[in-house]
Amino acid sequence: MTRDTSAGATPDTAAPLVSLKNVNKHFGDLHVLQDINLDVARGEVVVVIGPSGSGKSTLCRAINRLETIDDGVIAIDGKVLPAEGKALAKLRADVGMVFQSFNLFAHKSIVDNVSLGPVKVKGMKSAEAKKLAMDLLERVGVANQANKLPAQLSGGQQQRVAIARALAMKPKVMLFDEPTSALDPEMINEVLDTMVGLAKEGMTMIVVTHEMGFARKAADRVVFMADGQIVEQASPEEFFTNPKSDRAKDFLGKILAH
Repeated sequence: MTRDTSAGATPDTAAPLVSLKNVNKHFGDLHVLQDINLDVARGEVVVVIGPSGSGKSTLCRAINRLETIDDGVIAIDGKVLPAEGKALAKLRADVGMVFQSFNLFAHKSIVDNVSLGPVKVKGMKSAEAKKLAMDLLERVGVANQANKLPAQLSGGQQQRVAIARALAMKPKVMLFDEPTSALDPEMINEVLDTMVGLAKEGMTMIVVTHEMGFARKAADRVVFMADGQIVEQASPEEFFTNPKSDRAKDFLGKILAH
């Protein structure tokens, strides 16, 4: 399905690629996800924003079961997320994840960091995985760093390597959990530009971020969370110019004033 960015396109004409139904999660007495219902279509870019502690990162981590849920159903491409075992590992391979911290193997070269997953998880031959890794490093603009160790790269370069590593598994959907929050300000744009490129190529993406510029530029839909709930969702244009809820108005008033 090609990405339809025309005005008024309804992304849910086909079965959703990611589906959350009545998802709940508690940390002790804290109800961090409250009856979450969210469908994400193939090729759609959904940006999740909201104040700290609103449940955004927990939502992101629940989608590939880094966080377990108490009840509800999460499905990827029509398959319910299994609880554990090989079926979970197989489904997880369809869900790429990029974290705040880069989580690269410090003692392995950049190219080895990217090629390791396809070899170990997908049984790809080493030479083929290396070629794939080099193609992806080229795509994210760090092919010239391939033989270095992570510590020799800037934070922005390391995060782009982390994106290439996630892409190496050929995921159906990419999750980004605050991918620029650990970066120095001058490095943020290089990572966001890489993500905008992915969005334009039609990658399905769920992005938790504080970067409102990225939300305006790349999102098909903005999902605003507060206190563990999805308070409202709309196109970026509609959300930023005409938020419906007092909570969203308050949040935008504070964040856009800076």
